[in-house]
Amino acid sequence: MRHPIARMILAATLALAVAIAPVAPAIGAAARIKDIVDIEGVRENQLVGYGLVVGLNGTGDSLNNSPFTRQSLQAMLERLGVNTRGEAMRTANVAAVMVTANLPPFATQGSRLDVSVAALGDAGSLQGGTLLVTPLLGADGEVYAIAQGPVLINGFSAQGDAASVVSGVPTTGRISSGGLIEREIGFSLGAQRSLRLSLRNPDLTTSRRIALAINDFLGTPTATPEDPATVRIHLPRHFNGNIVDLLTDIEQLVVETDQAAKIVIDENSGIIVMGKEVRVSTVAVAQSNLTVTIAESPTVVQPDPLSFGVTAVEPRTNLQVSESATNLAVVPESVTLQQLVDGLNALGISPRDLIAILQAIKATGALQAEIEVL
Repeated sequence: MRHPIARMILAATLALAVAIAPVAPAIGAAARIKDIVDIEGVRENQLVGYGLVVGLNGTGDSLNNSPFTRQSLQAMLERLGVNTRGEAMRTANVAAVMVTANLPPFATQGSRLDVSVAALGDAGSLQGGTLLVTPLLGADGEVYAIAQGPVLINGFSAQGDAASVVSGVPTTGRISSGGLIEREIGFSLGAQRSLRLSLRNPDLTTSRRIALAINDFLGTPTATPEDPATVRIHLPRHFNGNIVDLLTDIEQLVVETDQAAKIVIDENSGIIVMGKEVRVSTVAVAQSNLTVTIAESPTVVQPDPLSFGVTAVEPRTNLQVSESATNLAVVPESVTLQQLVDGLNALGISPRDLIAILQAIKATGALQAEIEVL
């Protein structure tokens, strides 16, 4: 059995250890660097092409109304050795389409990508169609991929003699792995000696925190915040000339992001989104609900007996105007977003009325936030 003095010394030691143990600071909106920045040069490239979808069940373009479809069909047949110049073409199984795709970064020759297909003419549906070989061009006019394959659509259309039904959009579709990459975009990430990190939500505080986190981790002044949206990093000597190793290490660092006080309003749908930094000074708000009721109750008037009058209908309108009594409510100065929401909800107003109230509070200067109307 331990001596009582020994037990007291052990308890005091444990208490002291708990007291001096480092406490992790509370982190609000913390995220990894890889989730809040884009790396310079690591990006997708958009591709576009023009092609033909064949095999449609009479739902293709009408060649009289779509001359580009007729010209494309004739040119394709001529390349295959079939001469149709001067001949009347009445097929409705062909549709002209635009084909789009995103070329992933560092995509290699021979790999595949998904492509999207959209009708260009007056085709009714692309269901059951097959896209013929279509070159996909980049912004520089060069061919980077070739697309071909059966088109899968998300909707359908059916039509009878007296009724029709359409679900979704049958004139757009997708070909999974329907594009074959023929040309690569030359960019050597590992050979770079410096790069820029682009913040997806630009902010001065977040940019500085990212630079500090990287420098603290590496122990050298490697990162420099250039502006709210950019942090430049230089390759330290001990990474053997490969910046990929550096990016692999720093992208896992956790940084607490900051954001400006902003309220986003969509007046069409009545949606209101507030950031956590929104603050409001003490302000009094009153809302008056004015209701106007109009009711028509026409009255039938009969003529006097033995008179030459006729039965008539006289209009009668009942007009009532009522205004609900609303007291002046005080929204106290808010410290948190929750208190602001609770204060506004206490008024018992609808989201659309809340939009007008927020704009009025902003006009008085009591709302410390930016209002963005979509």
